[in-house]
Amino acid sequence: MNTEEEETIVEFEHVLAVAPVTDLETAVQWYTRLFGRGPDNNPMETLVEWRVTDSGWLQVFRTEDSPGAGAVNLAVADLDGAVSQVRERGLEPGEVLEASKGVRLSALTDPAGNTITLIGGFRTVY
Repeated sequence: MNTEEEETIVEFEHVLAVAPVTDLETAVQWYTRLFGRGPDNNPMETLVEWRVTDSGWLQVFRTEDSPGAGAVNLAVADLDGAVSQVRERGLEPGEVLEASKGVRLSALTDPAGNTITLIGGFRTVY
């Protein structure tokens, strides 16, 4: 590459995490309890989406290939509060574990087997 040429950098606008499931109706009910609200978008018959942050989405996608193979990490400001709220909505987050450098984790498994981990103490620089 010529050093005088400018490299074009792709600017990504959104991050989309995917949770593959076989039973979309059951998954929508479960994720509605997780987020405390229904999906934000239903762009196709096999896909529903929740907007989790300004540019971060969770897509729940019906497929027969690799259901339950997803892993989604959701950083929260108050892990204990988030765990409590999720329990109040009828879900069973796991024990809060101390990870490293003040980071704490609590994992749930959706009906398809996808792992959703709530993370407290997350920061962008450690």
